Amino acid sequence: MKELTPFRLTPLGLVHTLVSIVCVLFAVAAVVVERRIDPHTFLGFGYVVTLWVTTLTGFPIFRSGKVTPPHVLGWITAAVLVIAALAGNSSVFGRFSAYVEAVSYSFTVLLLMIPTFTETLTRVPVGAPWVASPDAPVLRGIYSVLFVVFLIGVTLQVRGMQAAASLPAGG
Repeated sequence: MKELTPFRLTPLGLVHTLVSIVCVLFAVAAVVVERRIDPHTFLGFGYVVTLWVTTLTGFPIFRSGKVTPPHVLGWITAAVLVIAALAGNSSVFGRFSAYVEAVSYSFTVLLLMIPTFTETLTRVPVGAPWVASPDAPVLRGIYSVLFVVFLIGVTLQVRGMQAAASLPAGG
């Protein structure tokens, strides 16, 4: 397939990348402004829609001609999105539904950030990327930091939800 850009992107890869960038912007805006991913708000809905598009457009991309870790990450992301939607739209998780929804959407942000950092650092700057390959040890360190940030964020989010739930009605 013909590559379009200096970043070695095919037409599908370019669409995938552009939607992914929008998805990251929605995620950051939702977390900063709303302190969570809420699919019932403009930012949360935009995030969920663009994450689905990003996930689905990632499946047919095969740089090596075979299924790779990003494909597996895509399947995990799709499964977590389904769990989050199920938690938010049913009582299947009982009194924990709101927590399952919040943690699930937060987890999808972590899953989104892994390929975001990997793809950016292994492609930029063109011709001399900051990281030589997706297997570079520096990326494992970045993933560890992302996981710690995720844990801190989820802890704060759950504590905030618990505090809000303990407030008296109307106050």
